[in-house]
Amino acid sequence: MKIPSSSSKNGPAAAIMGGTNLRNLIGLTLLGLVLVSAVAAAATANTDPYKILGIQKQATLQEIRRAYKQLAKEWHPDKSDHPDAETKFVEIKKAYELLADSDRRKAYDLYGITNEDAHLYKERPDYSNYGRFPDPFEQFFGHNFNFHDQDISLFHRLSITSKYYETNIVPKSHHTPQILMFYSDWCFSCMKAANSFKKMIDTLEPFGVTFATINAGHENQLVRKVGVHSLPCVILVLGGHNYVYKDSVYNTQRVVEFIRQKLPYKLLPTIDDSTVDGFLEGWIDNRVRALVMEPRAQPRLRYLITAYHFRERVAFGFVQLNSQKSQHIQERYKLHPSLDTLLIFNEDSNRPVASISMSDIPTSTLNNVIAVNKYLALPRLSSQAMLEGVCPAEWNRPRKRLCVVLITENTPNHDHARQAMRRIALESNYSPEKVRFAYIYQEKQTEFISALAEHSKLEETILKVVIIWRRDTNHIKYEWVHEATLPVPEKGAVENETHDGSYNNTKQKLDSVIQRLLRPSEVLSYEAEVKDLLDEHAQGLVIRILNKVLMAFEYMTENLGQEHILPALSVVGTIAFILAIGYLMAYLVRVEEENIQKSQNKSADGKNGKPANYVPELRLHELRAEKYNGLVRLLKPGCRTIVLLTDMQSRNKLIPAFHRAVWPYRKNKTLMFAHMLIEKGIGWYAELLRLSLSESREMKINPRNCIGTVIALNGHRKYFCMYHAKHPESNRGAKRMMKMTRQLSTMPSDPEAGAFLGMDSSDSETSTSDISEPKILLEENLLDGLPNWLDRLFEGTTHRYYINYWPDFTSK
Repeated sequence: MKIPSSSSKNGPAAAIMGGTNLRNLIGLTLLGLVLVSAVAAAATANTDPYKILGIQKQATLQEIRRAYKQLAKEWHPDKSDHPDAETKFVEIKKAYELLADSDRRKAYDLYGITNEDAHLYKERPDYSNYGRFPDPFEQFFGHNFNFHDQDISLFHRLSITSKYYETNIVPKSHHTPQILMFYSDWCFSCMKAANSFKKMIDTLEPFGVTFATINAGHENQLVRKVGVHSLPCVILVLGGHNYVYKDSVYNTQRVVEFIRQKLPYKLLPTIDDSTVDGFLEGWIDNRVRALVMEPRAQPRLRYLITAYHFRERVAFGFVQLNSQKSQHIQERYKLHPSLDTLLIFNEDSNRPVASISMSDIPTSTLNNVIAVNKYLALPRLSSQAMLEGVCPAEWNRPRKRLCVVLITENTPNHDHARQAMRRIALESNYSPEKVRFAYIYQEKQTEFISALAEHSKLEETILKVVIIWRRDTNHIKYEWVHEATLPVPEKGAVENETHDGSYNNTKQKLDSVIQRLLRPSEVLSYEAEVKDLLDEHAQGLVIRILNKVLMAFEYMTENLGQEHILPALSVVGTIAFILAIGYLMAYLVRVEEENIQKSQNKSADGKNGKPANYVPELRLHELRAEKYNGLVRLLKPGCRTIVLLTDMQSRNKLIPAFHRAVWPYRKNKTLMFAHMLIEKGIGWYAELLRLSLSESREMKINPRNCIGTVIALNGHRKYFCMYHAKHPESNRGAKRMMKMTRQLSTMPSDPEAGAFLGMDSSDSETSTSDISEPKILLEENLLDGLPNWLDRLFEGTTHRYYINYWPDFTSK
């Protein structure tokens, strides 16, 4: 008996059902793949940094920053009420951090990598340019060279000389990092590094780093001095010292790490809950306290550079937000956990005088806020630089800027007096632009205080208050406030009503004296000539020697190998021995010269009554009718008078600039210096120009166009030389001069070009040639070229205008 099987019984139906299940399974699988692809595409769209910022893939770094700032303002959690504002803000920030880093951006464009480990994929091959037509320059010079992408003109635009390096780069390096790129004209490696150097400038220049280039072929001596080993070569100038960047890859991140390593040690020490009070209360060193707070483990480069710039006036500390060790600080000052914050404190550690909270604080904002608040409420005049900052010299300003100075000693007994003076400064209603309060140590600045006491015949200066007004760098006017004497409490005594009454009395008397002296008609009682203040923060001889030794050791470790150590030590020992002998000989010679000079000074004082170290001063006369003969007509052969033309409005700006320009020639006995108000001498000046140009007609001169003119008058030989910012200097004679002046006076683009010579554009025909953008000159820039003109004047290369006689000086 045959039993039918199920397969044979239900064979067709089973086959149909099996096929249907298979199709359904395949359909479900395809549907799942489609859904997964859609979800992946949506996720990719949501994580695309270009779409998040709303920019194209060809966007520049400036466009990326602009888009990020606009979106950050819109989606900031503190400014937006949207429920997803915080998530959106985090996405925007991550997208910006990815695209702002050139390496991470390149890794994303090539491989879609969005994490921070993009540097691990640098060695992967780049097939993005596969199939591109080969460049003949690339085939000849190598696959890394692309002639069309190089911009060697960048090096030429930033090129400087050795003189500029000595006069600008080195002094500025004490406050700002300076990066120099050494190159040459036919250096193909320099051409390849041009784009990397440009990216470096775009990234680091906003942080305060200054960039320049030097052509090694033109500055061989400087190349040897700074230790350039090959081209191209990057040198970091910091604090007057040169540091060679030896990495062959000019990557911005590596340069940043290089700068971090060379900045001073503990420029931004880490501050936590246990050390914040001690840090904020350390203002006794005469520096303001500043806390930089970030949600990162180490501070950004911009904050390090700012701390380096203001390190002499501000002590910086770094606080890591979202850390267990800084919870008390965050609660104490109510800080936002995800924003960078800067707090500045003076003597009061509980309340900051200034605060900034932003996701990215710009360097310009940092510098502006710190520059305004870089002094304590009652700073100590501890150096000449501190005196210049607190009490600047303003002799040419109509309004006085007073400094109220308390004279104390560095003893705990005077802490009460200084605290009372600090309280007066904090409660003062005067603007810092008018009145500043300070104190000074008498035992440290003996010469300065003795000069004040000597001229006013004051015997005791301790705990006295003096109000000073600095006319210039060495002369000050001052007045003692005799009624304002801050008392010193006895040992064991406490503050009582007597002390409060004495404080109020002192404050009232100070206010009355300050209000009186701020009046333009009031004059301070005494005047004295003082020397520069002693720098109380200067390093001692031992510290300076140790710093030199450390610098030499660092140089040897970086540049010398094991095979060079013994020869180097031998050379150092020989140099040290020679220097010791030379120092001994120089010391003996100096002692002998001092003895001879003392004997000569004694004899000179006995004979002439004038000290031997007399330094001539620069006398600036005013050219008037009563002084005209002595300054011009009666000059001896070989003597000249240099005259500056000003008016009442411009004399306060032009005379200081003229004084600085002619100061190096003050010891020349054949020169006299003067200034003339054009309103008083317009008739004489017009007649002088008419005689020099052989014009018979009357000269029409606009006095306003004549300011800033400098005339060198040779009274004996009857000629003069002229300087003006728009003077068309020529050596082809007066006819060529007249022709050029008429042409310039008829130019519609700049009608003032020939006005200073008396030519009026209305008397000439209008010329339509040579139409260009008129150059606008400010009064502050009229004498910028005067030092160069003075050099040519004494070389004899300036044009001379001869006259038959000197016209009479008739004042108006």
